[in-house]
Amino acid sequence: MPENTPPILYVDGLSVSFDGFKALNNLSLIVQPGEMCAIIGPNGAGKTTMMDVITGKTRPDDGNVVYNGEVDLLTLDEADIAQLGIGRKFQKPTVFESQTVYSNIELALTVDRSVASSLVWSASDNDKTRIQSILERVRLDHLHSELAANLSHGQKQWLEIGMLLAQDPKLLLVDEPVAGMTDAETQETANLLRDIAGEHSVVVVEHDMDFVRELDVKVSVLHEGSVLASGNLDHVSNDQRVIDVYLGR
Repeated sequence: MPENTPPILYVDGLSVSFDGFKALNNLSLIVQPGEMCAIIGPNGAGKTTMMDVITGKTRPDDGNVVYNGEVDLLTLDEADIAQLGIGRKFQKPTVFESQTVYSNIELALTVDRSVASSLVWSASDNDKTRIQSILERVRLDHLHSELAANLSHGQKQWLEIGMLLAQDPKLLLVDEPVAGMTDAETQETANLLRDIAGEHSVVVVEHDMDFVRELDVKVSVLHEGSVLASGNLDHVSNDQRVIDVYLGR
């Protein structure tokens, strides 16, 4: 990566208060192009609020959020931010259960879906190749004709990640992707996210420390709305402040 390449996400001095409670307190964070990082911390540390601000759902009291070195995200609404190439995956998967796995990806493709065009739209050969590639990447190619309702919880999570990839985001915000998964699904999800990182920047919010260790990425620990510690998992796990407020012993 060239030295003058700007961060894909630059968060500086972010503060948010709700009825006197400071959900974010001078939070700063940098994500580089193609980087995957993990955000951990106790409940109420500000993880969800941080993602809400980045995606335009919540307006901060103070601070800056700059995307790709030039776009002030605080001037845009949720739809504009999504169009820029920022995708968010919530903890509970949201898929079209009455549609097939293939159709879910097809529906998520970034195509002109105005009312007039949607009446006559059909997938081109390039679209079909792209859908196939995404299905392979999210480990669902063999289930392409299965109804989404019939997938396991973990497979639904993968399908939603595939739907995000269909929109070709530069930055993915992924909230607790392995909650409720089997051990095998958790391991495969770590592999999947590692596959995605590089082509996309990925921010993972997670509580499962074994999963975070599998990701083997930079970890930032949030506490009371600020970054308490940052580094690899071994580094932050041995930080006495992190032990006291989050990990315990």
